[in-house]
Amino acid sequence: MEQSSSSYSPKSLEQRSRIPRLRWVICALLLFASTNNYIDRQTISVLKPHLQSVLHWSESDYGWIVFAFEMAYAGMMIVFGKVIDWLGTRLGFAISVVWWSIASMAHALAGSAFSFGVARFFLGAGEAGNFPASIKSVAEWFPEKERALATGIFNAGTNIGAVLAPPIVVWLTLQWSWRAAFVFTGSLGFIWLIFWLLIYRLPREHPWITPAELNYIERGPVAESGQEASRLPWRALLGYRQAWGFIIAKFMTDPIWWFYVFWLPSYLAQGRGFTLKEIGYFAWIPFLAADLGSVLGGWLSGFLIGHGWSVNAGRKTAMLVCALCMPSGIAAVFAPNAWWALALISVSTSAHQGWSANLFTLASDMFPKQDVASVVGLGGAGGAVGGMIIAPLAGYILQDLHSYVPLFFIAGVMHPLAIGVVQLIIPRIRQVEKTA
Repeated sequence: MEQSSSSYSPKSLEQRSRIPRLRWVICALLLFASTNNYIDRQTISVLKPHLQSVLHWSESDYGWIVFAFEMAYAGMMIVFGKVIDWLGTRLGFAISVVWWSIASMAHALAGSAFSFGVARFFLGAGEAGNFPASIKSVAEWFPEKERALATGIFNAGTNIGAVLAPPIVVWLTLQWSWRAAFVFTGSLGFIWLIFWLLIYRLPREHPWITPAELNYIERGPVAESGQEASRLPWRALLGYRQAWGFIIAKFMTDPIWWFYVFWLPSYLAQGRGFTLKEIGYFAWIPFLAADLGSVLGGWLSGFLIGHGWSVNAGRKTAMLVCALCMPSGIAAVFAPNAWWALALISVSTSAHQGWSANLFTLASDMFPKQDVASVVGLGGAGGAVGGMIIAPLAGYILQDLHSYVPLFFIAGVMHPLAIGVVQLIIPRIRQVEKTA
């Protein structure tokens, strides 16, 4: 009897409660958050052809609705980056998800281009917390050589969300109404929130982590103590050329992703004659391909680094490969049929997400953990400013020229230009040296 009771000692129970490879459970939470983020974000783009006919929007109206989202996203990216560094990832991310979920559901109350613009503004403000929190989580939970892969995996959630949005949103709209689509997709964030609050802690504070995994996470070449070290203010961060390289690269390339997210369903309807049902059936294909690109792009740089390449060579080689695939988008608009167009666009979306997985990882490659969310916030703001430019520009080009050719051309050339900018501003990727 004594032997039997000893097997249930407190120490034994504690050991049993620990989960091997807990960091990948954390990565799964980040994946699901990004999935929800993009379902909420893309609902309006899936419904654009329908809402234009019902609410009589012009192309420029839609461009300004997207502009409202981007404007709030740009401003709050900077704010949320600091908030998450200040409050910590667990609480800061929770606030972001609650905010954007409520804003997404509020779209159901809108009835005009102006009221949709207001709802999109608040959605953009709330969704701005997603990437600063996720990148900071990766920096907290993953060693350097695994960060690009982990980033690629959670970033794949943006594509999963874009894959799921068309069939779900179209089905809800056809079964009930477009208002029901916004209410349902917005409510998903509250389900995720329960698991996040139950599971997420810092590695050193987590009761489920094994000693071996904690040691593996913390033994990297740069062992930072993010909770003890001081955080840099924005002005100090902007004094580093590494921060500017990240910001400018985001400014140049994020708008291309916004273009595909917000205008692809419309292009399929107007440029290829798809009905709302056909959009639901096929608009997800390029985003499914983007999932593969996100994971493979992160894996490629990690593979190269694991085989003796420097972080600088590994990251930039992976980014160059992705950048050189982006001009496929230019060929897509001239493709002889919709299926060739979808295939070529899929190459482009896949390449962008591989690029993005590595670009995001530069923030944790170059800055300490306690400053990562702030740097990502600054970069995200730069990307959103680029999106603010492309949104009304796209609206006016489509309204005045009735052609997608200029937009696909822009989408094809920005990444090859951006990799040159990255090399010019950041000739070597390495951790910054803080000045006193």
